[in-house]
Amino acid sequence: MTYDQIKELIQIVSERHLHELEIERSGFRLKITGAAPAGAPVEYRVTAAPAAPLAMAYAPPGGVEAPGAAGPGSAPTAAAEAAPHLIASPIVGTFYSSPSPTADPFVRVGDRVRKGQVLCIVEAMKLMNEIECDVDGIVVDIHPRNAQPVEFGEPLFGIRLE
Repeated sequence: MTYDQIKELIQIVSERHLHELEIERSGFRLKITGAAPAGAPVEYRVTAAPAAPLAMAYAPPGGVEAPGAAGPGSAPTAAAEAAPHLIASPIVGTFYSSPSPTADPFVRVGDRVRKGQVLCIVEAMKLMNEIECDVDGIVVDIHPRNAQPVEFGEPLFGIRLE
């Protein structure tokens, strides 16, 4: 789903005063909640679902090879088998690790997380999109720094599955 398509859906929810719109397609889940009283802010929530293809769309800087990319016929290494589950950004925006500048982060490295738990916020066009965990596990990596821009498909978190 493209950024323009998401933007169009948000506009439809606002214009038609819909209470909620939820779409699930190709490992991507989008839930938009609206119908707030006049003048009140409308909450928009984007949830990242299991999306291995998205995680592979981002190439880390420095030429680091992705786990399991050694070539055809090669035996998987222990590092590749223990690779963390990646939570990728479903949209382009700005990564925020906490709900406000003075609040504690949603999660830290070493924290145990549950499916549906909010991990961070990605701001896009002044809308705060909560990114939820799609698995149970332990946070082993937090890739972007707070207030850093992120791209669609860029890894946000590494989660060791339980």
